[in-house]
Amino acid sequence: MQERKPRQIARELALLCLSQLPTNPKKLNEEHLPKLVLAAVRTLRSEVQDTLDNAAGELQRSNDRLLTSETRASDLNTARTMLKEAVTYAQKAINQLGAAIEFPELIQLANQDKDVARYAIDIVRTVNENQTLIDEEISQALVDWQVNRLAQIDRDILRIAVAEMLFLQLDERMAINEAVELAKRYSEADGHRFINGVLRRVTESKSELSLQKIKGR
Repeated sequence: MQERKPRQIARELALLCLSQLPTNPKKLNEEHLPKLVLAAVRTLRSEVQDTLDNAAGELQRSNDRLLTSETRASDLNTARTMLKEAVTYAQKAINQLGAAIEFPELIQLANQDKDVARYAIDIVRTVNENQTLIDEEISQALVDWQVNRLAQIDRDILRIAVAEMLFLQLDERMAINEAVELAKRYSEADGHRFINGVLRRVTESKSELSLQKIKGR
């Protein structure tokens, strides 16, 4: 595992846990982390299998198209598109597996360093308790889109970053950088660019609001 700082590890654990929270979670503490992460592992394993099945399906369809083709340009282009889709699915599965391999070590590090577990739970609790306000901040920064239509992993990364900015006193630039790194590990190919753009608009709107408050004094 690439060496990461305790709060980076905590942030990643929080991301894994958010997707596994029940609708109305009871009081959360550090002891809940292993169960939540284990549930995330099981979910990711299922997603990897689905992704690999999709890749295999696209490869089979591409192969069938080539075998039945009379070398027409349209058939070859279709087969090429199917093959490209298969490669995309396979690459996504590889990335997911790469992240999953590190989960046991993440849990071990959390057990060794109580600050890691504590901060992970702080993030999860903060996001859960302030989700309406956090989602409002994100919504204002989205262009022709809605929070509930975002991919869950992107939505959770954005929620963590905004929670850290608003409630956990993390520097805005640091929050954006950390969110981008999470997106590179867990989101789609261009997910980190999307995350970066949304969070920059969040900080810009916050700056404008602060300026208005100062002028209004």
